[in-house]
Amino acid sequence: MNVSDEMRRLIKKWGGGAAWPKRLEWLEIDNLRGWSGQRINFSFPIMAIVGENGSGKSTILQAAASVYRSETKGRTWFPSEFFPKTTWDNIEDVAIRFGFQEGKDQHQSSSIRKPTARWLGNTERPIREVEYIDLNRLQPVATRLGYARIPKSKHVEASSVIFTDLQVQRFSSVMGRSYDSARMAITDIDDTREVPVLSQNKNAYSGFHQGSGEITVAELMRAELPKYGLILIDEIESSLHPRAQRRMMRDLAEKCRERELQIIITTHSPYILEELPLEARLHILESENSKIVVPGVSPQFAMTKMDDEQHPECDLYVEDHAAKILLGEVLSAKCPDIFNRCTIIPFGAASVGQALGIMVAQNRFPRPTCVFLDGDNADSNGCILLPGGDAPEQVVFKGLQSYGWADVWSRIGRDSSAVHDACNRAMTLSDHHNWITLAANELKCGGEALWQAMCAEWVKHCLTDENSKKLCYPIENILT
Repeated sequence: MNVSDEMRRLIKKWGGGAAWPKRLEWLEIDNLRGWSGQRINFSFPIMAIVGENGSGKSTILQAAASVYRSETKGRTWFPSEFFPKTTWDNIEDVAIRFGFQEGKDQHQSSSIRKPTARWLGNTERPIREVEYIDLNRLQPVATRLGYARIPKSKHVEASSVIFTDLQVQRFSSVMGRSYDSARMAITDIDDTREVPVLSQNKNAYSGFHQGSGEITVAELMRAELPKYGLILIDEIESSLHPRAQRRMMRDLAEKCRERELQIIITTHSPYILEELPLEARLHILESENSKIVVPGVSPQFAMTKMDDEQHPECDLYVEDHAAKILLGEVLSAKCPDIFNRCTIIPFGAASVGQALGIMVAQNRFPRPTCVFLDGDNADSNGCILLPGGDAPEQVVFKGLQSYGWADVWSRIGRDSSAVHDACNRAMTLSDHHNWITLAANELKCGGEALWQAMCAEWVKHCLTDENSKKLCYPIENILT
């Protein structure tokens, strides 16, 4: 899926290299909640951390909140608030190491640690405004501690913080409906507990009568987004339907670009992941009681790793959807008996495949697993290269071109000369990722339908027996 205009503008500014003078570059969490010093790199202004419950996502946010201190009106968070010692939890010999940027090309590192009874390093922390938005926002107003007595008592609104026109506009955009105004109100019963009050069609209603999605977004919009600040949001998608999730991410992308924010979120949502580029996604895998940080995952990979449904006997990982269709056509034609026993999962960046290949080589997957890289990659431990020595689009298009595009025309129901012209014209583009789209648009057919037809014809005419065996035999071996 293509990124939104808001995300594209953020990517462009980030790629310019002149912005974001304050940035948390990496974290290492040692001897805490299952972490043992693995490095977590933050390589994009908005980072999404995905993984199963208990994998350590919230620990990353809490550690990130702990490494800065505020010298203005913002709150300073302390590690003791997040990681307390209890009867059941002995928090000792713990370290949170971090690398950070202060100004252009000024890279530093530091740590906060608890060797015995006390946390050390709090006073030496760098200065930055941090907004930590945890799961407390998901609790209905009426059930929050101390709120129930407000409607039970005679009360009036004593004061309020009124949303600006821009905040109301952002709120309306995310929710997909028009609001007249919004504010966070304080009653004369309790001056410490804010109540969101919205107005729609000139009718006002409070958080005691709002949907959970409205409350969640109102409190997110209320959050301070200070320039150069670090914004941490746990389970950002909670209470939001898919369109609202996408709009929220686009709103954050715009604010991130304008204020040069750094935003780190946790999520279980494919819609959130689809809004972000590959480098903005981190997956936390757990294998044999250890954690593995995998950057650049696809939404399909992330969802499959967290899915509790039964899957076929063998998992086959490929880089992207084009490779998935190509491998599927190879298996369907050359070894249909094992094709029906496998599921093919795109994983995203080649570096993800290389990490998965190491896990295959170390026999760390609970299910039979093969990892395939595009042919334009170098040999990598535990991985199998797709044939042709190049990206799938390059291999298939060039192979079929030498056969006059074979019978692709018949498979998609188009004139052979039209297929010939459209595919040849597509190959004039410098970026092979756009070849399928251009040819499909000219032929007025679906891109996936065209690509599947091309892959089937390529397997029929271009794939050698030797190359088909290189793909099929490893799968047969792990299934026997």
